[in-house]
Amino acid sequence: MSIDISTLSTTKRIGIIGGNLPDSIALKNAARMGELIARNGYILVNGGMRGVMEASAKAAKSAQGLVIAILPGKQKDEANPYVDIAIPTGLGYMRNALVVLNSDVLVAIDGHYGTLSEIAYSQIYAKKTFGLNTWDIKGVIALETPEAVIEHINQYFTENRTKNLF
Repeated sequence: MSIDISTLSTTKRIGIIGGNLPDSIALKNAARMGELIARNGYILVNGGMRGVMEASAKAAKSAQGLVIAILPGKQKDEANPYVDIAIPTGLGYMRNALVVLNSDVLVAIDGHYGTLSEIAYSQIYAKKTFGLNTWDIKGVIALETPEAVIEHINQYFTENRTKNLF
């Protein structure tokens, strides 16, 4: 499914957060999440670098999705090649708050302290956060598969639409 530009401002954004050096399971989960995000008509937001971010972006692009990257550096060409819209910040890890703020829901996959900081921001800004083999902490809803995550995301948006929270 591709994104209709006329509905871009109302299309939900799913943030994928995770590390630059993931294991093969995390890469597989990231790729499947990227594909599912695109196929469900959502926009993928991530940090635009390598690892989980690149795997999710590549899969989203393969499924005709839109990828927005909030970059830590000053140059848009630092982004991986699957990014549609690269936003350089020059903020380093401080850009993690911007990844969270530009996402309606987050999915944490694997990751280390950078991912942990994004999870912390997700809680500060009251963003629903799902996890696949990531930090086991309060506020992260741990699920086993990308399919379970997308099912929960769709349910979350349906429930909140009926409550007029979006």
